[in-house]
Amino acid sequence: MTSDPEAEQAPVLTGPDVIQGYLRTLDSSPGVYRMLDAESRVLYVGKARNLRARVSNYARMTGHSPRIARMISMTASMMFLTTRTETEALLLEQNLIKQLKPKFNVLLRDDKSFPNILVTAEHDYPQIKKHRGAKKEKGAYYGPFASAGAVNRTLNQLQRVFLLRDCSNAMFESRTRPCLQYQIKRCSAPCVGKIDPADYGQTVKDAEKFLTGKTTDIQARLAGEMQAASEAMEFERAAALRDRIKALTQVQTVQGINPQTVQEADVIALHLDGGQACVQVFFIRAGQNWGNRDYYPRVGDHVAEAEVLEAFVGQFYDTREPPRQLILSHGIENPDLMAEALSGKLGRKVELLVPQRGEKAELVGGALRNARESLARKMAESATQTKLLKGLAEAFGLEAPPARVEVYDNSHIQGAFAVGAMIVAGPEGFLKNQYRKFNIRGDALTPGDDFGMMKEVLTRRFKRLIKEDPERKEGHWPDLLLIDGGAGQVSAVREIMTEFGVEDIPMVGVAKGLDRDAGKEEFHRTGKQPFALRHNDPVLYFVQRLRDEAHRFAIGTHRAKRAKSVGATPLDDVPGVGAARKRALLAHFGSAKAVARANLADLKAVEGVSGALAEKIYDFFHERG
Repeated sequence: MTSDPEAEQAPVLTGPDVIQGYLRTLDSSPGVYRMLDAESRVLYVGKARNLRARVSNYARMTGHSPRIARMISMTASMMFLTTRTETEALLLEQNLIKQLKPKFNVLLRDDKSFPNILVTAEHDYPQIKKHRGAKKEKGAYYGPFASAGAVNRTLNQLQRVFLLRDCSNAMFESRTRPCLQYQIKRCSAPCVGKIDPADYGQTVKDAEKFLTGKTTDIQARLAGEMQAASEAMEFERAAALRDRIKALTQVQTVQGINPQTVQEADVIALHLDGGQACVQVFFIRAGQNWGNRDYYPRVGDHVAEAEVLEAFVGQFYDTREPPRQLILSHGIENPDLMAEALSGKLGRKVELLVPQRGEKAELVGGALRNARESLARKMAESATQTKLLKGLAEAFGLEAPPARVEVYDNSHIQGAFAVGAMIVAGPEGFLKNQYRKFNIRGDALTPGDDFGMMKEVLTRRFKRLIKEDPERKEGHWPDLLLIDGGAGQVSAVREIMTEFGVEDIPMVGVAKGLDRDAGKEEFHRTGKQPFALRHNDPVLYFVQRLRDEAHRFAIGTHRAKRAKSVGATPLDDVPGVGAARKRALLAHFGSAKAVARANLADLKAVEGVSGALAEKIYDFFHERG
């Protein structure tokens, strides 16, 4: 009788004994370690000044919090990377945490970039506008601002006081008369010569002084100019200067909450409650409060404020430029090390402060109050969301409340610019960083074939899931699919699910009722009769919110695709012609068609277009023609 080798395979060892085995291979170098479970998933990433000493702490089960003890008991293997300094280890640790998202680390889940204000440099009349992303365009950048709303408020203030244009260069060049912004005293209309370049240039300098906090100097100079204009009996100019001074005074009154002794800092406050955390960040630049954002890092039970705040600071500034000061609500575990790492990133000294009195302590107190209130609201919303997901499970006959609901919708105009959209919701609400858009590629599809579009979207979705997470262990597989449509859509999607062998995922079609009124929705499931929920059922409102969010996202994606197509020109396909040269060519010739017809000498005459590029453009259009 032969034995089955798989049946006799020894279980994978885990725990302190496994960790003990690594000690003889380690020395006292600084570095980063990873703890992995029996299936090689990363449980934890940590840094150490002395790897051997740090790892030896894990080689015993006593003296740890329940969270760390559980992590040790699950550890089946470890990985190590040595570094030259502990600062390098800190930077590498935070980078790996963001990349690998280990289960037992504190994890910052929202990593969006912040908007800035850009004053452009390549025009006689510089434009002032909101900018997000890489700073590739030439000009002066001011920020960061906490949100688009904070930027828009500041831009509105700048337009009221300094009358700077916010229109694009193409719109500027096409104007023959002032726009509405001039009529409501938000722009000086440089596009039609209402102000000369020198005077406009002075207002740009004033705006930049405002953005660096030098408002007193501006007000004094404007007052002097107003007095001089009045004495010269230039009453119209004096009145315009008076209005600008008044607007600037109003702005300063609104900004009365600005700090008096802090010029450049981020105020960071943490509140922990019930295994959840909220971090409030207030942005102080040029002595002005440029808004605040709240974050909800993933934490576990029995985590100290020092650990959470250090992890947050390290991950938050991994891809961002730190200010000169970080004003913190709590001390962190390695303040000197973090200050050294951030100073190296900025190229100048960065201070970490935990104030106990004075204005800085008041700023922290305000941020801490906001963190406490934000977390209370978040926890209340999570409780409501959990209740709604439980109701969803009961309404649709699910075995348990879904942790991940995926909702799908399509958008197109008679088949043109077709896109599919997927939104995701769970116990914490909408998971916007998990949303996905699908450009419909099917050349064989009949224009407007909604069934075919939905089939394509779900085919691509399940192909990717099976490729990236075949064992369904990463949390990316849905517990429920909601499809915008009735029996036909459900049947089309069911074919795809059968093809990929994922028929165990519940799927429901949400169709409008006979009158297509909200509140009369019918729900379709494979092999079952359609049904409806009572008109005032909270679960019905919840499903409507999910469907409306999917529809909003699909429509927005469709409009963006359509706008991009409308704004496209044949110049987009010419090698070597980027956005700046495209603008120069269109400004010079008036249209892409005129560029295509231009001779070589005319192309060479365009500013910024070299002889070699002019030949490329000429050859491109004439080889095609």
